[in-house]
Amino acid sequence: MQRHIIVSGDDALATTIVDELKSAGARVVILSADNDLADLGITRALAVICAGNDDARNLEIALLARKANPDVRVVARLANDVLRGAVGVDNGPGAILDVAQLAAPSVVEACLAHTAHPFEAAGIQFLVSGSEAPYDATLREIYADLAPVAVIHGDNSPTPGLFQTCPGRDLRVHSGDWTAMIGTVEELAARGVRPPRPNRTRTRQRRLRRAVDAARALRSDINPMFMRAVTALLAVLIGSTVLLRYCYQPQSKMTWVDALYFSTETIATVGYGDFSFLAQPTWLRLFSITLMFGGLITTAVLVAFIADLLLSRRFAHTAGRRRARHLRNHVVVVGLGSFGSRVAADLTAAGYAVVVIEFDENNRYLEAAAELGVPVIFGDATLRETLLAARVDTARAVAVLTHDDMTNIETGIVLREMLSPRVMPEVVRRDVPIVLRIYDHALGSAVADRFGFHAVRSTVELAAPWFIGAAMGLQVLGTFSVGQRYFMVGGMHVAEGSELDGLRMFELSTQTRVIAITRDDSPVQLHPRRDARLRAGDTVYVVGPYRELMATLRKGQPPLYPDVSGQERLPA
Repeated sequence: MQRHIIVSGDDALATTIVDELKSAGARVVILSADNDLADLGITRALAVICAGNDDARNLEIALLARKANPDVRVVARLANDVLRGAVGVDNGPGAILDVAQLAAPSVVEACLAHTAHPFEAAGIQFLVSGSEAPYDATLREIYADLAPVAVIHGDNSPTPGLFQTCPGRDLRVHSGDWTAMIGTVEELAARGVRPPRPNRTRTRQRRLRRAVDAARALRSDINPMFMRAVTALLAVLIGSTVLLRYCYQPQSKMTWVDALYFSTETIATVGYGDFSFLAQPTWLRLFSITLMFGGLITTAVLVAFIADLLLSRRFAHTAGRRRARHLRNHVVVVGLGSFGSRVAADLTAAGYAVVVIEFDENNRYLEAAAELGVPVIFGDATLRETLLAARVDTARAVAVLTHDDMTNIETGIVLREMLSPRVMPEVVRRDVPIVLRIYDHALGSAVADRFGFHAVRSTVELAAPWFIGAAMGLQVLGTFSVGQRYFMVGGMHVAEGSELDGLRMFELSTQTRVIAITRDDSPVQLHPRRDARLRAGDTVYVVGPYRELMATLRKGQPPLYPDVSGQERLPA
């Protein structure tokens, strides 16, 4: 009997994994709360996928599965960095994955408008670069030996909007068609395309900018009466110092420093030691009484203003708004969940300023934002007042990443309306990317088509290939998007006697692109020719839609053979 895959979880990611595994021909068994691993045949299972959104549940299943079957592939979803690192050590076959970590790079690339996606395969740095075709010609004439990954036909094409996956190099494209080509970093560098690099200039300026922003924020937040209180206190102190210097008897004892000291201790009402008013004229003693009461009142008012500035809830609540007030060319991240905090961290590490909008004032990731130095604005992101407080009018991009699809869609619509020339004619740059996180890929595609959003990202579609690939033995190297289509880069081993053993390149799926082949007895073969033949022991590095890669992966698996009962089974 064919070995099965056990899947745990009931959210969108787990459901997608189950559907895709079934589509790939795998036998799937659902682990529910009513049964355990022993009942589902853990000792005979090919893999266990813990894909729910409960870290505790996933950790428990992963540990029990590994204990029951040391050879089973355990693929677990863990958002907690500490748990993920600890469980990942000596985990054995499988992988310990974090959805936010897997999907965040795609959102960051969309925010920064990067059209080049780097990854490593067979020890070689590759780059997927997207650009518009400069003129009418074949892909070979324009890009030479670069391998095409996808083509989206533009308005100049007879078939505008047509999406072609991994077309041949002899495909004719028209000026304005969007093309995604893959090659080594050196090959693309020769054509003037380089991988994105951190914004080092912005990183160097970050400390100075923070200091300037802090000074501006402090100045704008101080109560207007604060400076008046300071002025009154200084006036009293200076007037008393001058008066005592010339009127205190005997004058020979009172220097300027002594007068300042005596005035200060009188205003502060800390008592008399070296000097006193006991032997002074009556009017000077009456003056000391007035000085003590006036100083006490002025000091109390001053201390009240300082306490209001430093300790009040209003200061904590509006800190993010003050810091964001003077930002330019920053990225606004809506939603400070595990995904939003990961995107904010990646953007900050790349040297870009970030502002976060969060509804929950008790969010667990606020401390992480504070460590990054990212200002947080509390409020409803669907309200224009909140978005304006984050200065979306001067932002370079907005990433809407809350856990609720409807909130993300509503926020995206409000942003699109706000940033339109009709509403904000003062916005010089009107091409601000709006990146929406939509769990459901079908809904995301529909929203993109209906409302014209060009950067809708499904975390499920970006993360699911990693879980499926790890469970089926594929070495997943990365995922990226072209338009609203998702592609995967993976490496697979060609088993002896499998369908891929002896197959020629042109006999593979036309929806995949082989970029490299490694063999034990020869160097890496880049961009293999159409007539190149695969053989057992090869490791093939492939790019394409992950559904196509899953089908190709099955062809590279060892062949089924009958057991004693006459049924087919896979070798252990």
